[in-house]
Amino acid sequence: MNRIFACLLAGAFLISAPLSVVSAPREDIRTLATSVGRVLGAASVCPSVARLRIKAISDKITAAIKSSANEDESRAILGLFNAAYLNGAREVNTKQTDCATADQELADLERASAPPSQPSAAAMVTQSAAFATQLAAGAIHGITDSEIKFGASLPLTGPNKDYGHQIKVGIETAFRIANETGGVNGRTLRFVVADDGYEPTRTAETMKQLYDKEQVFGFVGNFGTATSMVAAPFALDRQSPFFAAYTGANVLRRDPPDRYVFNYRASYAEETEAAVRYLVKVRRIKPDQIAVFAQQDAYGDAGFAGVAKAMRSLRGGDGGFILRTGYARNSLDVDMAISQLKASKTPIKAVVMVATYRAAAKFIEKTRQLFPDMIYTNPSAVGSTSLRAELMLAGPQYAQGVIVT
Repeated sequence: MNRIFACLLAGAFLISAPLSVVSAPREDIRTLATSVGRVLGAASVCPSVARLRIKAISDKITAAIKSSANEDESRAILGLFNAAYLNGAREVNTKQTDCATADQELADLERASAPPSQPSAAAMVTQSAAFATQLAAGAIHGITDSEIKFGASLPLTGPNKDYGHQIKVGIETAFRIANETGGVNGRTLRFVVADDGYEPTRTAETMKQLYDKEQVFGFVGNFGTATSMVAAPFALDRQSPFFAAYTGANVLRRDPPDRYVFNYRASYAEETEAAVRYLVKVRRIKPDQIAVFAQQDAYGDAGFAGVAKAMRSLRGGDGGFILRTGYARNSLDVDMAISQLKASKTPIKAVVMVATYRAAAKFIEKTRQLFPDMIYTNPSAVGSTSLRAELMLAGPQYAQGVIVT
C-alpha cells in the first residue's frame, strides 16, 4: 500500500496538470495508470462511493495519459489502466480488500491530485491589501460606491420551483432588512436570480449570466447538489464567494476547504448517518430492515454515503447489503422503487429518504397502505413545511411516522 501511494503522490502533478506529463518517463506513467486504475476499480463496486468521485479522477488520469504519448502508446497505457480497474473491482468482490479501504484510498488519491486551495498567510495579507486598494478605487467585480450585488442560480420553473421561490423570498427579505438599517458600510445589497430549473445542464449558463451580465460580486443560496457541482467550480475559478448553497453534499466540503466556499448547513451524510443511528438505537429497528429511497444523482449519493457509514459502524466490515431504491431527478416516477421495496425478502420497517418534497410525498402516499407502520426519515433539504403541506393534501394519516432531521 505504501508503495502504491508513494507512486500516486509522486505523480499527483501529472494528474492536476496533464500537459506536464509530456516530459515524464513512460514507465512512471504506466505505474501511475496501474495504481490509479486499481484504486478506482475497487471503489467502483462499493455502493457507498459516489460515481462522480470516480469519474472525476478517471477523467483526469485519462486526459493525462492521452497527453503523455502518441496514439499507440496512449492506447497501450489506457489498456493497463483498464486492466488494473478490473483487478481492483475483483479485489473487493473476492474480499481481498473492503469498501472502507477502497473509500479511504480514493480519498487519499483525491487529496493527492487536488491543486492547492489554501494560500499562505503572507499571500492572504497581500490579497487583503490588494482587495482594499481595489475597493477604494471602485474596481471590485460586483461592488460599486453605492451597491453590492449578489446572485443565485435557482429553480424558478419545473417541479422544484417552490424551493427556488422560497429561497428567493428569504434572501430578498434579509437584504431588505439590512438595507433599511443602512446596508453594508453605506452600500445597499441587491439580489438577482437566474432560473436553472434544477438542471445542471442549464447551470453553467445561468452562472455565466449572473457573473458576466449581471456583474454579481458573489453567489448566495444556490439550490441543489448536481447544480452546485457545476456552479461551485465556476465561482472558485473567478475567486467569487459561494455562500450558503442549499446542499449538504461533499462537493462543497473538501479537505482542505475551498477558500471561497462557505457552508451553512450540515452535510447530507451527517444527517442520514444520524437518522440510521436513531432508527437502530432508539426505535430498535434492525439494520437490515432499513432501506434507502434516494434521488439518482449526487444528492442521493451523498445521503446514501451517510447510511453506509452508519451501517459499517453498526454491523462492522463493509456494512453488508443495503437496499437502495430511487427515482430520477425532476421526476415523480417512484413505481420501480415501490416494486423493489415490495420484493425485499427482509421486511422493511424504515426508509431513509434522500429526496425532494414532491417525490418524497409521492413515495409515502403510494407505500403508506402497503406498509402502514413504516417510518420515513428525510434530511433537512427536503423542506419540512413543503413536505407536510403536500402530505396533508392526501390526508393527515400520511403525515404520521414521517421524520425530518
